[in-house]
Amino acid sequence: MAVVAFGTLVTVLLVAGLLAGWAVYGRLSENVTSDGATAAELARHAAERPRRLVPDALNVLLIGSDTRSGEGNGRYGRNPGGERSDTTILLHLAAGRRGAVAVSLPRDLMVRVPACRERDGGTGAARLAQFNSAFTTGGPACTIRTVERMTGVRIDHHVVVDFHGFKEMVDAVDGVDLCLAGPVRDEAAELDLPAGRVTLDGEQALGWVRARKSLGDGSDTARMERQQRFLGALVQKVRSDHVLHNPLKLYPVLHAATSALTTDPGLAGLRDLYGFVREVRGIPSERIVFTTVPREAYPADPNRDRLLEPAADRLFELLRHDRPVPVTERAATGRTGARGAPAEPAPSPSFSGTTAAEEPCA
Repeated sequence: MAVVAFGTLVTVLLVAGLLAGWAVYGRLSENVTSDGATAAELARHAAERPRRLVPDALNVLLIGSDTRSGEGNGRYGRNPGGERSDTTILLHLAAGRRGAVAVSLPRDLMVRVPACRERDGGTGAARLAQFNSAFTTGGPACTIRTVERMTGVRIDHHVVVDFHGFKEMVDAVDGVDLCLAGPVRDEAAELDLPAGRVTLDGEQALGWVRARKSLGDGSDTARMERQQRFLGALVQKVRSDHVLHNPLKLYPVLHAATSALTTDPGLAGLRDLYGFVREVRGIPSERIVFTTVPREAYPADPNRDRLLEPAADRLFELLRHDRPVPVTERAATGRTGARGAPAEPAPSPSFSGTTAAEEPCA
């Protein structure tokens, strides 16, 4: 899931610089899998890609694969439709690293998918389809091209991660604290949690960010809001003295994080990631913003979404031109809120969201 990828990347960025002098530096660097095939495929379509409007700004596409391959992933059931992106986050890092915006892109969004080279070597036809099918068709390259066409935002880097790496990374920081308004019981997600403050281990955290039908109103909207709040709590935990200033924690945290990543060649080495950390580590929590692209029900199928215009284009324009994205706790889409109550549209130009500074038990 994208929440997995974002959390893992945050962990790498926050602690990589502290290990620069260790003898294990080279070994950890080798953990990251380099995705040269995606870079080559994007180069074939260089002429169609949007240009970068603000040179110092960076856009990273975080893709969480729902593959059942890999250690421990088969227990989450079969995926007969092939590997898909469970959710995807577009992470915008502002010029000068004065802030960051993480935009959730719903998997059920109906979008125009370009003609992409398929995994078996053929070429799939351009079509109107569910967003996460782009990953099934042509992997990260097809997903990146779909996002660039939809947003006009140039993607500079991409990160893909699976379930197992996320669990290990959460366990390496001794879990993440959340506060629950009521008890949570979900057999499918293997969750049985009491109300109040809880510390989620890796298995519980994965169930929490993936659960859909038993929490909130059962919508993907509620799930993405829950993911965003979890990310904020994870950022706070990784930034705490318990992790950053504890040498015994640094290696297992970074080992888990780097082992989980597949990235473009530009981020594939620990030295590359360390170049990021010097710029990103100082961003204040209140300037790390989480939001979801404005959307509404798709007329032909209420179980699918489409972009809500002109709000979505306003958001993409802010990202393209590296302008601040204001957020409000009120939903911007008019869709049902996480507690089941109708959500009022946010006044323009605000977007529904939160920041990493929000206390998990506030």
